[in-house]
Amino acid sequence: MMSLTVAALTFGIIFLAELPDKTALASLVLGTKYRASYVFAGIAAAFALQVGLALVAGSLLALLPQRWVEGVSGLLFLLGAVMLLWHSEGEDDGHAAKEPSAGTFWKVAGASFAVVAVAEFGDLTQIMTANLAAKYADPLAVGIGSWLALCAVGGIAIVGGQKLLKHVPMKVIVRIAATLMLLLAVFSLVKAVTG
Repeated sequence: MMSLTVAALTFGIIFLAELPDKTALASLVLGTKYRASYVFAGIAAAFALQVGLALVAGSLLALLPQRWVEGVSGLLFLLGAVMLLWHSEGEDDGHAAKEPSAGTFWKVAGASFAVVAVAEFGDLTQIMTANLAAKYADPLAVGIGSWLALCAVGGIAIVGGQKLLKHVPMKVIVRIAATLMLLLAVFSLVKAVTG
């Protein structure tokens, strides 16, 4: 049976980590150029592919002894926090809106799928999804939480990204996500050491 707690925790972590990510920015740009529903269909399919790959990687990681999993999880969360803080330095918070252009569903959805699938491959949130799948040994809950978070951020970026950034500075979002990951890193590393 799927754990709603694990799904909710995964959703929160991935949601915050994805907000300042290049994939969210790519979704925002695609949403300003093309019909939002077409873009969303493409990115949702790309996210499903990437979450599936992350769950397979997490299942392999889960084969390690529990102390090793906690240690690797802690280091990956620490790395994630550092990456968030490092990559956010000097980024521009503003984006200019344009009137979306017309295009066929398959053309726009296919282009959106390709852009996001490539951008998300080996991305921080994909690594974090694999990490959470290994840590909680509940791939269904982690997969659903991760996919919903990625789709939510993509949808927000497509429809209201500019409005969100007017009210919540990207630096605040990055700091919240990095703090959450640092806390998870400490928790996992303490469990790895204490057994």
